[in-house]
Amino acid sequence: MQAQDGYFDITPEDLQDRSLAELVASQTLPVRGVGLDLSGQDLSRINLAGAHFERCSFSGSNLTAANLSNSQWLSCRAGQAILRSAVLTDARFERCDLNNTLWQRSKVAHVQFEGCKLTGANFADVSALGLVFSDCLLNSAMLSGISFYKAQLYKIDFSEADLTYCDFRKAVFVEGGSLSLARVNNARFDDADLREASLQGLRLVDAKLFKGAIISRSQAGMLLAGLGLTVL
Repeated sequence: MQAQDGYFDITPEDLQDRSLAELVASQTLPVRGVGLDLSGQDLSRINLAGAHFERCSFSGSNLTAANLSNSQWLSCRAGQAILRSAVLTDARFERCDLNNTLWQRSKVAHVQFEGCKLTGANFADVSALGLVFSDCLLNSAMLSGISFYKAQLYKIDFSEADLTYCDFRKAVFVEGGSLSLARVNNARFDDADLREASLQGLRLVDAKLFKGAIISRSQAGMLLAGLGLTVL
């Protein structure tokens, strides 16, 4: 263990006889860890504000009500981790495996996810002002009620996700993306640019939700095909 560049560095050897919670409680600087294995650990209510983790494993760990504000996570694995009621304001996740993570009632204001896998992630009832996703897999994720108003949605896969009551007004899908088979009941797409996104499998009952949205000719033909009409 040593203090460097404003961080308190923790090595795998440091965790052989002390828990992460004990190490964090012993000093005042934010912690930094590289290559740590914290899989399956109970880290609930831990204070990791400002922490920096790179190539660490938190798979199946319990981070319920943890303070993760201003933390950075690079190339970490945290599949099935529990982050319910956690505070993540201004946190950043880059190239992380976050499949099937649980975020219910967490504070994710101004959190950034870039190049992350979030298949099956549950964001129900989160506080999500300014939440940003870029080049992320969110297929089968639960995102009900989240606002993407005026968002630039770069390579976002929402296929089979729960997008009920989401706000996509004036959002723009950039370089691909997908809404295929997504649940979009009561979502809003006014003035959204969906030309780059796949709309495969959207049902006729969903079509009225896209009134005012911008779509391509091929997308229009696909939606009309859902009515049994042939577009020539």
